[in-house]
Formats: sequence, structure tokens, C-alpha cells
Amino acid sequence: MEAHYLILLLVLIGGLGATVPVFMALFFTGVVGVAFFTDVPLMIQAQALFRSMDNFALVVVLFFILCGNIMTAGSIVDRLIKVANVTVGWMPGGLAMAGVLGCGLFGAIAGSTVATVVAIGGFMIPALMENRYEERFAIGIMTTSPILGIVIPPSISMILYSMVTHCSLEGLFLTGFLPGILIITAFSVYSFLYFRKRTDYVRTPIPTSREFLQAFKEGFWSLMLPVIIFGGIFSGAFTANEAAVVASVYAFIVEIFIHRAIGWREVFRVTVNSAITSATLLIIVAGATVFGKYLTLEAIPAKITSAVVANVTQPWVFLVIINVLLLIVGMFMDIISATLILTPIFLPILYEFGIDVLHFGLLMTINLGIGYVTPPMGVSLYITGAMTNRDIVYVTRAVLPFIAIQLVILALLTYWPGFVLWLPRTFLGYSP
Repeated sequence: MEAHYLILLLVLIGGLGATVPVFMALFFTGVVGVAFFTDVPLMIQAQALFRSMDNFALVVVLFFILCGNIMTAGSIVDRLIKVANVTVGWMPGGLAMAGVLGCGLFGAIAGSTVATVVAIGGFMIPALMENRYEERFAIGIMTTSPILGIVIPPSISMILYSMVTHCSLEGLFLTGFLPGILIITAFSVYSFLYFRKRTDYVRTPIPTSREFLQAFKEGFWSLMLPVIIFGGIFSGAFTANEAAVVASVYAFIVEIFIHRAIGWREVFRVTVNSAITSATLLIIVAGATVFGKYLTLEAIPAKITSAVVANVTQPWVFLVIINVLLLIVGMFMDIISATLILTPIFLPILYEFGIDVLHFGLLMTINLGIGYVTPPMGVSLYITGAMTNRDIVYVTRAVLPFIAIQLVILALLTYWPGFVLWLPRTFLGYSP
């Protein structure tokens, strides 16, 4: 390793270790690298910064953030959970299953793990405990299930991955459906087996046909939101960018005029909060782009590709190494920064080993999504801990069984690309 690479690595790690915000650490490392170790004018970093934010592909992210905030402020979340509860809540461990299914339904609209933890976890953890489910089990399943927010499309991390790789966003979205269903099924089976012979919790009675129809009637407009999003995208009625706008407008209309759950004052508040969240995202994108520009100028991705290809000969070995690396990165870095920084580095290596870019996009999303529930910086751990007044150690122990399930699913998806790519091939005629 050349001396200046080591210096910049220490600058980056030192900044992160000193709790400097990730985007600032990336920004300063990129600026220092260009200013002191290249002959390129520093103005190129200013140009890279502004071009990164002047990207039409980010529009879809901003509007899905708005849509998720509208749902959280209104009654769509409550109605989705009621639908999930009448569907599976009567089974052993059914209320936990309903929470998992609710995360899947919410994730099919919001595209964010953090939003799913706050919206679904904040509602379901108290509900589970009121029905005498073990606190550790309730915290564990409702902290890890929100990974569905980024696996089931629309996923903000997938949108950014598509922006960097220029792969088909529709195809990438399709890779998330089957793995999302697999996670829902695995968590539901675990809940069923865990509570199958237990009687120390409140089991919801089997709903009558009237109760079932009433729940679906109340939740009809909420359930139509993902139908409109994906029906519009995959029928060709509108693009993914347009779908985000349509979803936001639809959510506003439903909550204001049909459910009447929010007023115009709440509309203003939700819009401002969404703008703040979007601005935060843009700042992260800018910082990561400045750092990535330096990596490009130094041809770091090409050098890493040469080193990896020279020492690793089998694709399956490379996938093992990458999975371990991404799991470690996810412990310390948010998914947005990691996606923007690592994707350009890994992309040339994928071509060398013949690994499909859509397949790898899903693997990166799941790996970094697991990072949300792994210490020391797993965001979901701290959110759930704050909601339940539990420390990080307690929450970490609670999530361990569910992390194990996710790792088994990750291993399965890593070496079964045909399963991941089946929907893109079937509906889009995708071929690598």
C-alpha cells in the first residue's frame, strides 16, 4: 500500500472514530486526497459535488420518502396492520406474524428500514407485550423484520445502486419480491414453531367472515397503494420516477379526503419533515461522491480488481469474501454511503467473475440491511432501544436468532442466482 493511501485511510477511519458525521469524513478525505496527492485542480471536486445532487434519478427517492412520511402520519399503517392481523393473527404466534407481514406491506410503499422500524415497530412492540408475548421476542422480531423495507421494492438503496451501475431499476426491483416473501415466510414459521405449544400468551380468536371483510374494506385504499405503484411500473403506464410522484399524490388524497386522518396543517408538517430528510440524503450523496471521485482519479477500483483477480480464482470464494466484507461494513456505515462508495469499486470485479449485476445488487442490499441490526452502529438497535427503554446489549441479544435466519437466507440467495433473477427473466425478458 502506498504511503498516501495509508494516510487517507487513517484520515477516514480517524474521522469516523471521532464521531464525525459519515458524509463529512468522506468529503474531507476526498478533498485532502485530490488537493495533496494529485495534480488535478480541486475545482473538479466542487463540480462532482453539485453534479451528484443534480441527478434526476434522486427524484424517485425524495418522493418515496414523502410517501412514507404521509403514511406514518396518517392511518394507512394502522389499516395495513389490521389487514395483516385478520389474515394470520389467529395462528400460534399470529400477532408476531402480523407484524412481519405489516413490515412487508409497509416496505412495499416506503422503501426505508428506519421508517419501517418507527412506523411498524413503534406500534407492534407494545401490542405484542400487551398480549403477553415475551419482551425479548417482541423486540427481536420487530427490530429485524424491517429489513423488508429495503428488500421489498421500492427500495431507496436499490434506487441508488441502479443510479451508480445504470442497471434496470425495474429489473432490480423485481429481484426483491421473492427474497422478501422468503424472509416473511421464514420469520413466520419461526414464530409459529416458537409458540405452537405455548399457552402463556394471548392468542387472537379466528376472525369471522364479517370481521375479515370489514378489515379488508377499511384497508382497501391502503392496499391499493402498492398495487398502483407496481402495476403502473411494470405495465409501462409510468416510470419508477413517476410512480413515486403518483404514490405521494395518492397517499395525500386517501389520507385527507377518504380516511380524513390528517389535515392541511399536518400536510405542511409532513412536507417540511420530508424535505429535511431528503436534504440529509442529498448531503450524504454529495460527500460519498466527492470521495468516490478521488477513488476514480487514482484508479482504485481497477487496482483492487487486479489484486482480487490475481489472488481469487473462483467466483464462489469471491462471494464469500464480499459477503463477509459487506456485513462488516454494514456494522459501521449507513447503507446509502456504503452503496455509493463500494458499488463503483466492486462493479469491475463482478464482470471479471461473471456475476450478474442485478443479483449482486440484491446481495449488497441484504448484507447492508443486516448491518442495521448489528452492533456497534446498527441504527435499528438504537431506535428500538429508545422506544422500549432497553440498552444496546439487551436489544442485540434479542435480535440474534433472527439475524441467524437472515444469514441462512443470505447464503441461499448468494448461491442460487436463478431464484433471485427468475422474476426479471420472466416479466422483463432479462438476460445478463
